[in-house]
Amino acid sequence: MIEPHAPAPPGTPPPWRGPARLPVRPDTGRFLVLAGVFVCAACGLVYELELVALASYLIGDSVTQTSVVLSVMVFAMGVGSLAAKRLRRLAAAAFGSIEATLALVGGCSAPALYAVFAWTGDWGGLWLNGPRCVLVAFSLAIGLLIGAEVPLLMELIQRIRRQDAGGAVADLFAADYVGALVGGLAFPFLLLPFLGQLTSSLFTGAVNVIAGGALVLGLFRRDLTGRSRRLLLVANVAVLAVLATAAVLVDDFERAARQEVYGDDVRVVQHTGVQELVVTGGTHGRPLDLYLDGRLRVDGHDERSYHEALVHPAMHGPHAHVLVLGGGDGLAVREVLRHPGVRRVDVVELDPAVIHLARTDPALSALNAHAYDDCRVHVTTGDAFGHLREVPTASYDVVIADLPDPTMTASAKLYSQEFYGLTRRALAPDGRLTVHAGPLTARPRAFWTTETTMRSAGLHTVPYAAEGPDAGFVLASPDRRPMLTGDVRARADTRIEGLPASTLVHPRY
Repeated sequence: MIEPHAPAPPGTPPPWRGPARLPVRPDTGRFLVLAGVFVCAACGLVYELELVALASYLIGDSVTQTSVVLSVMVFAMGVGSLAAKRLRRLAAAAFGSIEATLALVGGCSAPALYAVFAWTGDWGGLWLNGPRCVLVAFSLAIGLLIGAEVPLLMELIQRIRRQDAGGAVADLFAADYVGALVGGLAFPFLLLPFLGQLTSSLFTGAVNVIAGGALVLGLFRRDLTGRSRRLLLVANVAVLAVLATAAVLVDDFERAARQEVYGDDVRVVQHTGVQELVVTGGTHGRPLDLYLDGRLRVDGHDERSYHEALVHPAMHGPHAHVLVLGGGDGLAVREVLRHPGVRRVDVVELDPAVIHLARTDPALSALNAHAYDDCRVHVTTGDAFGHLREVPTASYDVVIADLPDPTMTASAKLYSQEFYGLTRRALAPDGRLTVHAGPLTARPRAFWTTETTMRSAGLHTVPYAAEGPDAGFVLASPDRRPMLTGDVRARADTRIEGLPASTLVHPRY
């Protein structure tokens, strides 16, 4: 039998400190704690989604960035939960401190990641570079802090009204999961469209610090010493001031970071529901460059040689009906319209803002020779894959695929065996398909995977390249090996044998 004052054996739970001295009734206090859990869970998921979205935009390959953030954060949550066990005797003060720190770290995570990308670039290798190191560091820190919330909140909710552990866990996690649902839906449908990535991160931090501070300083203030209350109040006000100041300066910060990335000649910036559009140059004799989500899509120095190589080989033969997939800038359409005998050109572009920019921007519309003013050009805004599923058999003589590189996760399905099977069905028996398959020299494996995938869909292919830009293309036809024409050359010297085809369920890029 244990003596009253004898030390408890190892593994014995800490003694119960007694009910908290609340300024409200226990039922009200319990509701307020669960409401705090709800808000903090929503904020925690928003931090996570912010990191995933911004890292995918800046670094690319959304599958990898999502995996890095989720795996590191979940691991860190476990470590944080274990570490917080030692703080349960000071649950109120510890929870208030953790929420203030989480609000500061989470709120500043997106601006910090963007700053590192803008001012340091991708030093190091593919895996060890500035943005990715910062991404891992913030995922680890946020995960540790979120994980530390759980045991402290469990202690607080039990101090209001003692109940069995299973019931307390059920209440706590119910509020947590519902809050995560709201945060997960609020990010893409409210925060991102209306506030943008940087401001929404700062706003979420402000909500987090207000909720955490109000819960501790309002509901559990009698559990804190006077000194603890003052320190926690000062910390919360300081964090809120930092976040508010950053929100006021965020436009100037973003402008400076954008200039660091794109140069001083940024002329157009648009945040659409699909991507960010940036146009530089195009005036005073400077070449026009178009960036989509930070990646150069139109290089004014060599765009003509690129689009001529993309379009002209496929136009050798019947070309009355032409389908352009992507290419909303109108430059591929410009080259198509140079050929006599074209009766109709269908353009399928995912982002209507690109079409609007190509029509209305003076420099870009001049560069595409006002292609969209031609009555033969018909525009459809939507997904290229979905469009091909609705196209009748043998509808087109020529299909031009001017799409983002296959190494981008969002574009992988547009370089799949299923996609090329749909394209083959849309082509006339003697039709031609030309595909921009990415840099031939810089990423040969992706290029030859594309060519292999096209052959696996029953197409006869000819890989080729043009003088100038490091861009590789594949010309294909359903019935026979097509003939190359123009200032291009066949390229089979760098072929990588034995590559598997890429499919929807097994992307290979």
